[in-house]
Amino acid sequence: MSVRVRSVSLIVMSAHSSDLRQAEAEALRAAGHPELIEAASHLLAGAFGKAEPLCRVVLKRDPLNVNAMRLLAEIGMEVGRLEDAEALLVRALELAPDFRLARGSYANVLARRGKFEAALTELNALLAAEPDQPGYLILKANTLVRIGDHETAIAIYREVLARIPATAGVQMSLGHSLKTVGHQDQAIAAYTAARLLRDDLGDAYWSLANLKTFRFSDDDLDTMRAVAGRETTGREDYFHLAFALGKALEDRGEFEESFTWYRRGNAIKRRLIAYSADENHSDVARISDYFSKDVFEARRNAGCQDRAPIFIVGLPRAGSTLLEQILASHSAVEGTQELPDIISIARRIADKKRSDEPSSYPGGLTRLSDADLTALGEEYIERTRIHRTGAPFFIDKMPNNFAHIGLIRLILPNATIIDARRHPVACCFSGYKQLFAKGQNFTYNLTDIGRYYADYVGLMRHWQEVLPGHVLRVQYEDMVADTQAQVRRLLDHCGLPFEDNCLRFYENRRAVKTASSEQVRQPIFTSGLDQWENFEPWLSPLKAALGDTLVTYKQ
Repeated sequence: MSVRVRSVSLIVMSAHSSDLRQAEAEALRAAGHPELIEAASHLLAGAFGKAEPLCRVVLKRDPLNVNAMRLLAEIGMEVGRLEDAEALLVRALELAPDFRLARGSYANVLARRGKFEAALTELNALLAAEPDQPGYLILKANTLVRIGDHETAIAIYREVLARIPATAGVQMSLGHSLKTVGHQDQAIAAYTAARLLRDDLGDAYWSLANLKTFRFSDDDLDTMRAVAGRETTGREDYFHLAFALGKALEDRGEFEESFTWYRRGNAIKRRLIAYSADENHSDVARISDYFSKDVFEARRNAGCQDRAPIFIVGLPRAGSTLLEQILASHSAVEGTQELPDIISIARRIADKKRSDEPSSYPGGLTRLSDADLTALGEEYIERTRIHRTGAPFFIDKMPNNFAHIGLIRLILPNATIIDARRHPVACCFSGYKQLFAKGQNFTYNLTDIGRYYADYVGLMRHWQEVLPGHVLRVQYEDMVADTQAQVRRLLDHCGLPFEDNCLRFYENRRAVKTASSEQVRQPIFTSGLDQWENFEPWLSPLKAALGDTLVTYKQ
């Protein structure tokens, strides 16, 4: 059986969408499928609900149509059906091994599923055939960023920009990597270059604000307000601008207008995401109900015995990056990043095919044997190996893993777990001011984030009861007040000898990907502890949602 397909070269993603649209259309026109031309147009416009039925119509008529398979896979990636997308692309490449556009999509989905080595193998094969193809180069750089190889990624981004300088998206990617490795001045230059290429690129303004150390000029503020007021400014650019203006005005002490912009940005972002505080509360209750002392006693012989992982959990903006920086300054510990692997394992156990289906997590653990749990722990160790360079211990700083401490205990019983905690209003409002690149959907409404914090504290109290002594709580305010004592306490919990480098963590030039990257490259300061008080007149919904947690969060 042979399948004929016109291979299309991958065009620079996000930078040359018109070229991509044209190339895609030419290939599909040559294949004689007008439905797929229309589907591709809908896909590029973000109308996935219109694109998907057209692809399925073609596949029903022609089950071996690899163009339809690829487009359907691209839709799957956009809506989060990554496993389905991967399966479609595997099938397409079985039928048409030389279909390079599909292979590029395949590399993309592999990277998004955390299969970085496999993704790089595919990309290297594509680049061997087309070494100067900017789309493949960008995708390779983006994949290298995911495994922490920012220096190589930076070199690739610069290579692409040398040939295609007027590429705002690549300038942004370059800026993000430069920021991560501590080249702040160069990051500012890249973000500024992107802004000059597109003065309505909201992400460029927010990225500058998100450095936490950059200060906008009066002219900058005038430009930002003017761009935000244009009818042509898109929704995504607007909320990026709103968060940037909120930060810029806060830095100037203009708190009322600052909060107005934070509120505008959050309101738009909240309308664009799916989050239910009620569902989260139910999820937390279900986790608490399942993980009893008896469960852990019955599984005392299960799990991978590796001691290498150190999990730092909690809420974003609670001081977790500071703890990571302190620990990663120890000779036996390396920081990685916020790894998705525990959440990925939990999702597999949940076995949800659609968002509206009931979750099998954590109840699905009952179906697993002790050997299965051990295998999951071994899988985690193996999947995270690509982020490590050889130190005995490594840090996984995914904050949301606090919900999965029970799972971690079953599959990695010797792992170290640290709870980074901060004053509830300070933590929640800091999260409210932060525009996250992805996830953390509870942060875009004061009531939502207050309820989430309360649920978090309740669940951590449960872990304390069923796993006494297993989780160390580090209060951010205590770390600021007596750093040396808290650092010694932290190292003792990890079973590590004291090293003076941990007190000089700000000298560590390791890559730091989070919003606190520049802050943890400075000595600890106290000025940020009570910043929320400047906004207290507008925080009543947050305090109401927190309820008793306002006074019981340390218990």
